[in-house]
Amino acid sequence: MRQRLIPGTTGLVRTMSLLGDPVLHSPCPEVTEFGSVLDRLIEDMFATMYAAEGVGLAANQIGVAQRVFVYDCPDDEDVRHVGHVVNPRLVAADGDEFLGPEGCLSLPGLEAGTVRFDHAVVEGVTSDGAPVRIAGTGFFARCLQHECDHLDGTVYADRVTGMRARRLRRAIAKTPWGAESLRG
Repeated sequence: MRQRLIPGTTGLVRTMSLLGDPVLHSPCPEVTEFGSVLDRLIEDMFATMYAAEGVGLAANQIGVAQRVFVYDCPDDEDVRHVGHVVNPRLVAADGDEFLGPEGCLSLPGLEAGTVRFDHAVVEGVTSDGAPVRIAGTGFFARCLQHECDHLDGTVYADRVTGMRARRLRRAIAKTPWGAESLRG
């Protein structure tokens, strides 16, 4: 029996891909090889997410174009959800739509009002290949939708519209990393 450690405790903190990096703007291919390399990636993703004080992280945010994300996110009732999904598919995003603040570790220090559904369901597998189905509401539903978007090559800034989009673009242009990302 494999001993389960607290996620991220043996992982390495990897460099974050920032807005404008091509890996963030292309759909990620599915994981086809399971084993120690995938386990190490997931462990490093947890370590990186915790070091950046995030609630979710997709593999392409650390430069790895594979369909994997990790999360440690509360829902609106403060129930903590911790786990990972390999080859996730967003199979439901429904209920009421809410405009809420959303940030991203690949756009550090920024956030903007983004519309998301209040309920989401993701299906995929674990690193062992076991089927997994995760349902979330509220903030956790926002996290699930956000991470699935990443793996499809979409960042939350792509969903922001109107005045909020213009404000976000101006804020991005003022960051050390952002001016370059807006040129591409």
